Amino acid sequence: MVSYNRLNPEDVQFSTAVLSEEPRPVQEEVPVPEPEEASLLPRRPTCSVTTVLLIIGCLLLLLCGGWLLGTMFWLHRPSNQQPHRPPSPASEQTPGVKTGVNDTAAALRREACSLIPEAWRFDCYPERGVVVTRELCEARNCCFIPASSASRPSGRNGIPWCFYPLDFPSYSLVSINDTSLGQKGTLIREVKTYYPADILTLEVEIRHETDTRLHVRITDPSNSRFEVPISVPTATKKAESPEYTVELSSSRLVSFLNTTVAPLFYADQFLQISTSLSSQFIYGLGEHRSTFLHDIHWNTLTMWARDVPPMEQTNLYGAHPFYLAMEDGGNSHGFFMLNSNAMDVILQPAPALTWRAIGGILDFYIFLGPDPASVIGQYVDVIGYPAMPIYWALGYHLCRWGYNTSNSTWDVVKSMRNNRIPQDVQWNDIDYMDQFMDFTYDPTKFDTLPEMVKDLHTHDQRYVIILDPGISSTQPEGSYWPYDEGLRRDVFIKDAEGKTLIGKVWPGLTAYPDFSDNATHEWWYDNLQRFHKKVQFDGLWIDMNEPSNFLDGSTNGCPSNSLENPPYTPGVLGGLLRAKTVCATAQQKQSIHYNMHSLYGLMEAKASASAMKRITSKRPFVISRSTFPSQGMYSGHWLGDNRSQWKDLYTSIAGILTFNLLGIPLVGADICGFGEEPQEELCIRWTQLGAFYPFTRNHNAIDMKPQDPTAFSPLARTAMKQALLLRYSLFPVLYTLFHHAHVHGHTVARPLMFEFPKDVRTYGIDKQFLWGKSLLVTPVLDPGVDYVDGYFPEGLWYDYYTGNPMPSKGEEIRLHAPLDKINLHLREGSVIPTQMPNITLWVSSGQPLHLVSALSDDGSATGDLYWDDGETIDAYENDQYSYIIFNVAQNVMTSEVLHSSVEATYITVETASFYGVKQKPSRVLVNSQDAVFTYSTNKMLTVTDLGLNLSHNFTISWM
Repeated sequence: MVSYNRLNPEDVQFSTAVLSEEPRPVQEEVPVPEPEEASLLPRRPTCSVTTVLLIIGCLLLLLCGGWLLGTMFWLHRPSNQQPHRPPSPASEQTPGVKTGVNDTAAALRREACSLIPEAWRFDCYPERGVVVTRELCEARNCCFIPASSASRPSGRNGIPWCFYPLDFPSYSLVSINDTSLGQKGTLIREVKTYYPADILTLEVEIRHETDTRLHVRITDPSNSRFEVPISVPTATKKAESPEYTVELSSSRLVSFLNTTVAPLFYADQFLQISTSLSSQFIYGLGEHRSTFLHDIHWNTLTMWARDVPPMEQTNLYGAHPFYLAMEDGGNSHGFFMLNSNAMDVILQPAPALTWRAIGGILDFYIFLGPDPASVIGQYVDVIGYPAMPIYWALGYHLCRWGYNTSNSTWDVVKSMRNNRIPQDVQWNDIDYMDQFMDFTYDPTKFDTLPEMVKDLHTHDQRYVIILDPGISSTQPEGSYWPYDEGLRRDVFIKDAEGKTLIGKVWPGLTAYPDFSDNATHEWWYDNLQRFHKKVQFDGLWIDMNEPSNFLDGSTNGCPSNSLENPPYTPGVLGGLLRAKTVCATAQQKQSIHYNMHSLYGLMEAKASASAMKRITSKRPFVISRSTFPSQGMYSGHWLGDNRSQWKDLYTSIAGILTFNLLGIPLVGADICGFGEEPQEELCIRWTQLGAFYPFTRNHNAIDMKPQDPTAFSPLARTAMKQALLLRYSLFPVLYTLFHHAHVHGHTVARPLMFEFPKDVRTYGIDKQFLWGKSLLVTPVLDPGVDYVDGYFPEGLWYDYYTGNPMPSKGEEIRLHAPLDKINLHLREGSVIPTQMPNITLWVSSGQPLHLVSALSDDGSATGDLYWDDGETIDAYENDQYSYIIFNVAQNVMTSEVLHSSVEATYITVETASFYGVKQKPSRVLVNSQDAVFTYSTNKMLTVTDLGLNLSHNFTISWM
């Protein structure tokens, strides 16, 4: 329906919607690569006539031409295919249905079908639980060919056996008009599909919102449909200098995004749009457990929030219909489908992608980048920038399910203190509650909880509680205020008959707050405030908020209708929308749960962050299990109930990198694993890696052995302590990175490809990652080894601990990695500020700074520091911050204070190290005064006893 292309303006004729970046020459037509090449550079096959198989070549030429004509035909004028009625469900299930096509025509059709390359076959029969036969397939007027390398019966999760022919009818563009923001047109379908309630007339609106953002909406002009209720920017004028061009027709184009490759569907409960892709390099599309780089070989990713321990090929806790694509040459683009309904996203090796949702509208954004970091910035500009975390959020958090008493919890905290191991935050899981009920604590086992929390505060530590959305509904009337008051205020989700829907979670039978209702937010705040007067908690951990239900639907079941059993059900775990959650027909303030389900965690996070702001008058700390786009504005995320296995250690890296793409940088995995018995070696390596998660928490399950650092041998305890002290020393770096995420939409934990987009070898790396642009983390991910292999992009890298230089031509290098070490390298051209660590960030953040500069070959380096009081709401927005730029060039470091606040006056710079100083200086000057320095054989210059106030400009020079 719409194609987006990078193009040369001289070649543009008139096409329907063409998108391009900076103009560049159209690539010449190239031969189809051999299979080995095709795996690296997938392309749509070109049409050609061979001398050996002249007839087949001619047929292929006609076929390709037919596809092009069909595409333009679909776009520009109504199809003259004769209308056909969709087969009834009974006829579709009955073998031997006549297609009404004579044998000769059928043979020709099948011959034409056979010429469609396997990689370009789009599934015409995606329903699960059906053995697709030729009769069923051809009843839909589709092609049926058992694929040569199908990985499942009837091509399920593999090459489709039933796929669309080139002439399959779709919508025609019958009119297009200019608007103040772009274009608006009408699409008409004259042939009904095989899904009920086709919407035959559609409106397409193309909005040129910014120079790098195009917004397309396809809607039903006759009836309003559900739209995702998150705030997105409203453009008021058309982009003045866009990096794309939208035209009305074209021929010679190098396409990177083309939605004409398969028919458009727009029925009441089935929306489908397909697009070609520019390459095989696709990222995002959370939440799923997978490698960071998605496999595009017939890979279906289902989105529908679900309570399930992380596993492959399963819909997990959150839904994020956004992908980032790397293109040939290092450019990139992004695509965001703003839709919260259950959906499948299908990747296939053409390369191509299909969106298949069961409600809402087709509302999508294209972000032009051109580099991946810019794409993410443009994406969060739509969904909302992540919040600046309160400072202690970046410390070490400790939790377990199964402390059993407040005194045993307190004992662990004291043990951590006695061992001088950093810890900022202590948590409790659901065992602190009275009968697992929210806003209560066990008066016997946790009787000293209020005193423990006061002790934490005395030691500059914080306390976080868990809350589940399920509110106990079985307590005697008048004995449980949250439920009684919730009924009085009418805040709970209702069933299809308008009665309070009752499910089952930890407390037993429960009602579910409807967070789409503002009245519920106020009720939630009142409950939190009442409990805060008893236990002065500092943050919230919101769990089970998919929402989770130990039943399917409710105690009364769910109605039998098309909402509960839609014509097409995406590949959700359990096969039903209501599986382990509430009924799809459940009623919420803003819409039915069918539309709102995957938004539940987002809306609870929004209510929780708002309440915590009001209660503490500080930046809120909220960690949520279920997430949706824009969640970073309100909460962070942990990757769920992982296991104490080496594989889980590895997959956590892909998880944190993906959520940084999705605008939720405050993310981490349960260090040492949640389930299964912890292993000492694994826990050491996990603590080392976890020290570089943006959000760092150790957490394990009930009935498992303790796994806090003090539970292990002295050797392990020391190794873990060193890793955490390293994190605390790097707090100024991490805090500055979160500032850039908050203000500019940058990533914190960053894939290597973001900094090296022209190096294709970085595209699949998910065993290493960067903090910002400067620090390269290379953890050990395997048992029983004292080395690790890491890839180092071309350039000069320095061992962070020693300053030893390590030049690389873009190669894999084996690094020594004893059990007490995680390899960390500083990229040339970087300046980072560090501090002397202590056991809490409150103490650490008051220590003097040490500046580390990693010089490029020309002797240059840059870096920065953002600083504020760590907890004031909107400190940056209200100018209550300091921001300093550090530059090194021609043997001179300068510090330039671009913005200053009182907080910076309390911090001094005491030492500075310069890696890569080629010759020993004879003299070092600090603000034109001689200074004490040392110079080592590995070309590291260190200047000490500086005593420089951070709030004033200074210079350090050597000669």
